[in-house]
Amino acid sequence: MMLLYPRNMKFINSLLILLFFQFSFTQEKIKVDGISSVVGDFIILDSDIDKVLIDMESQGITTRGVSKCQLLGKLMEDKLYAHHAIQDSLELSDNEVYDYVDRQLEYFTEQLGGIDKVLEFYNKKDELSFRDELFEINKTQRLSEMMQESIVEKVEITPEEVRVFFQAIPKLDLPIFGTELEIAQIVVEPKVSEEENQRIIDQLNVFREDIIEGGMSFASKALLYSQDPGSRSKGGKYTLNRKKPRMAKEFRDAAFSLREGEISEPFKTDFGWHIVGVDKIRGQEIDIRHILLIPKISNDELISAKEKIDKIRERISNGEISFADAALRFSDERQTRLNGGVIINPSTNDTRFELTKMDPLLYSQVKDLEDNEMSMPLMDNSDNSTSKYKILKITNRFDEHVADFSKDYVKIKELALTEKQLKTVKSWMEEKIGETYINVNSDSSYCNFAYNWKKD
Repeated sequence: MMLLYPRNMKFINSLLILLFFQFSFTQEKIKVDGISSVVGDFIILDSDIDKVLIDMESQGITTRGVSKCQLLGKLMEDKLYAHHAIQDSLELSDNEVYDYVDRQLEYFTEQLGGIDKVLEFYNKKDELSFRDELFEINKTQRLSEMMQESIVEKVEITPEEVRVFFQAIPKLDLPIFGTELEIAQIVVEPKVSEEENQRIIDQLNVFREDIIEGGMSFASKALLYSQDPGSRSKGGKYTLNRKKPRMAKEFRDAAFSLREGEISEPFKTDFGWHIVGVDKIRGQEIDIRHILLIPKISNDELISAKEKIDKIRERISNGEISFADAALRFSDERQTRLNGGVIINPSTNDTRFELTKMDPLLYSQVKDLEDNEMSMPLMDNSDNSTSKYKILKITNRFDEHVADFSKDYVKIKELALTEKQLKTVKSWMEEKIGETYINVNSDSSYCNFAYNWKKD
């Protein structure tokens, strides 16, 4: 169930490597006492620069041509963001950070084979002190991210600015866009019997009564019975933010309609049936727990769905109905049927999927299809919901080409917006460096920084 976005695993792996060196290197290899710079309320040690170098090398990133001055400059940027996030009172709850620490430890434990091995690997005496270390690292990282998001979130770009941006690019420097596909789908979901739906509802109502009337733990119920792999191990816990819609709409509507301590009636999403309870409300954020139960599909219902999609495909093949009209009339996928079945790329909110960046499962389903060719019916349960059948069709193909303003407007707009955001960030950095207490150690006086950290 993809209800909550996962944080980047690449960052977790990077952090894992970083922490190993942080906790296991000797003083001969890392100078732990030297202060390279002070940025606002943050201190950057000489050892922090060494750790970044080690981290890069451990990930296979070449450090050739990368100087300690450049690394120090990047660290100062991160600390400046975090400092002003605090100054601007950007909301970051300790619970959110601790929740992420929990997920990190789960990942580390899974990778290393137990919490004892994790502590041994990081040379930590106990789990509590290790959690404290992770908390501080993650809090600073998240504050920096939040400040950067805050700087650029209101930056917008007009069509005229996009045009000017594109026209300013020399012809020889125009970007090359890789081969892209537009893909449409028709989805048929097996019809769950009323008896099965009622069985699920009744079971959730029993859980709800046990929690409300019987005083049983919501977390324990979720751990034992929830079918959501993303939250079950955490007792069904998620943290939601009103400003960041990363959940199914029905789920968010139910959660944000509740008061602290309340538990919802059973409700349905595309994933199954849920009950949701609110643990804590903190401004725009709420801590919730939920239980997901997925109805069982009988063999007869699966056969019926397969027969239905076979007939749909046959009618399209015979020319009785177009693929787009069939999607509108028969598809059970609400997000695509009104658009002729065309799938939206979640990474870009565009209809195009670049071959080199396509989800592996989707790629495997369409890689052998010719343009306008339909796939055979496929069974799909990749989103951990009930099994469904789908047929796919490549409706358009855009071969690798030099950027064209009209054909590639969405991508060009993104490039132009990125450039404008970078200029906004640069202006912000220059302004905040001027008004923030910053001290760079004399040992780094020779550095030629991208920004005026030395305030010459």
